[in-house]
Amino acid sequence: MLQAAAEPYPAASSWRPLLTKNPSFPDISPYLGRLIAFRRDMHANPELCYEEHRTADQIAAYLQALGLPMVRGLGKTGIVATLRGRGPNADAPERSIGLRADIDALPMQEHNRFAHASQHAGRMHGCGHDGHTAMLLGAATLLTQQPDFDGTVHFIFQPAEEGGAGAKAMMEDGLFTRFPMRAVFALHNWPALPAGQMGVRAGPIMASANRFEIRVQGVGGHGAQPHTTIDPVPVACAIVSQLQLLVSRNLDPLDSAVITVGQVEAGSMENIIPSEAVIRGTCRTLKPQTRKLMHEGIERIANHVAQAHQARATVNMKPGYPSTVNHEMEALFMAEVMREVAGANMAHGDVLPAMTGEDFGFMLEAMPGCYGFIGNGPKNGPGVNLHSSDYDFNDDVLGLGATFWDRLVRRWCKQWDTP
Repeated sequence: MLQAAAEPYPAASSWRPLLTKNPSFPDISPYLGRLIAFRRDMHANPELCYEEHRTADQIAAYLQALGLPMVRGLGKTGIVATLRGRGPNADAPERSIGLRADIDALPMQEHNRFAHASQHAGRMHGCGHDGHTAMLLGAATLLTQQPDFDGTVHFIFQPAEEGGAGAKAMMEDGLFTRFPMRAVFALHNWPALPAGQMGVRAGPIMASANRFEIRVQGVGGHGAQPHTTIDPVPVACAIVSQLQLLVSRNLDPLDSAVITVGQVEAGSMENIIPSEAVIRGTCRTLKPQTRKLMHEGIERIANHVAQAHQARATVNMKPGYPSTVNHEMEALFMAEVMREVAGANMAHGDVLPAMTGEDFGFMLEAMPGCYGFIGNGPKNGPGVNLHSSDYDFNDDVLGLGATFWDRLVRRWCKQWDTP
């Protein structure tokens, strides 16, 4: 069994752990030093999607020290560890629950200069997955030390959330058939919420994330003789301009969608009119019917604008992550636990949805569950944005997150007891 850390907490000039004052909750503080050291080591050694071999080894070693049985290799580098409580009904299907943390990093350069900054160029934990992993390991620690709950918990360490659909890969490898569970939950750090606060909502909490590519074909030629060509560049510019009207003039103002063109490519020299221009972008929506409306609009605008200029457009829609849609019962349950752990004034059951994407949406399509936020920012305003080169997970909330997971499991199992 893992013992409390003998070494002092890692040095941090502003580190002030946020811990619950409820004496009935297990005390995470003896283990915080080890968990923060784990988190910072993981931050310093980020690994990209499906390449999380060192990360998986470190997680497995921690779980092994806890004495937890585990299965490795789901979704290539994923891990599932299982803990059965000591109650007589621990194997009852309704008492089985899954907790998920993502473990991969982003392909970006870190600008931070602190001691645990990334040691690998072009790789960075810019989304806080290192913190998610440490919080879940903290929950495994607490539940293992006091397994006096009547149920089963599966700790899911998922690879490749950042564009690799690792959730889907784990499901295809039998996540929900090999590890039956009644519901699955996940938690994401959120810089827009002050540290110590938590939030959730029923229904869509994150958007679907789909990509598109529009190839505009014209007729190339000399830059000095545009009348002998069909220039795809101004056609592409016209398409990009018209796409902006899809949201503002085709969508109900009470609905939400984002269409962003992030890349336009054309030409090789300033005096050559190219034969092709390529537009690439992303489309984000909260509702399936809105996604259909936006996709149809992208194709319609691209084809008709190109035709109006005697060019031709080919549209390739690339399906990505579905919307992350929380199930109502599980969302209400998560909100109750948040109020119990963080405090009534620090927990929000109706946070606004975000237009960012999450592959946890695949899990929620197949299994009841919920996805919530834990505040990661300062008290006086939002913190450094996710996916920023200056980002770092806030170690102050690590203990709060671990305690939340511990309480959620115990409350989940308790609700099935006969009064």
